[in-house]
Amino acid sequence: MSTVAEKLQRKSQRQAPTKQVRLKLVYIDFWSAVKLSFLVAICGAILLLVTTLLIWIVLNSLGVIEQVDSVFSDIIGDDATSLASVFSLGQVMFFASIVAVLNIVGGTAIGAISALLYNLSVRLTGGLLVGFTNN
Repeated sequence: MSTVAEKLQRKSQRQAPTKQVRLKLVYIDFWSAVKLSFLVAICGAILLLVTTLLIWIVLNSLGVIEQVDSVFSDIIGDDATSLASVFSLGQVMFFASIVAVLNIVGGTAIGAISALLYNLSVRLTGGLLVGFTNN
């Protein structure tokens, strides 16, 4: 007599036939592409702001900004001009915020244009053939 465990072991040793499906991607919804590219651009903007803040904190704590400022004042010979005021946290984060907003607008536009171009190119090429398997 065989036990239930032995029966299950024999069943698990058999390979299940893999099913393969081939599909064509013939349309990308415009608004879905815009929403997705907007969310990806928002994530990139947040990443840019956090990275800028962390890099500024590290450079400021190591004293790199003050050293560059002293080298710059030695070269220029003018103590009135200070790079430390230009590279203050507020100035750096303001510039990073402007770049982040521009990246959001540009990334969303690129996603929308890519969806439109793909939908137009499908008429010529017939779409992208994608294969899926059941593993």
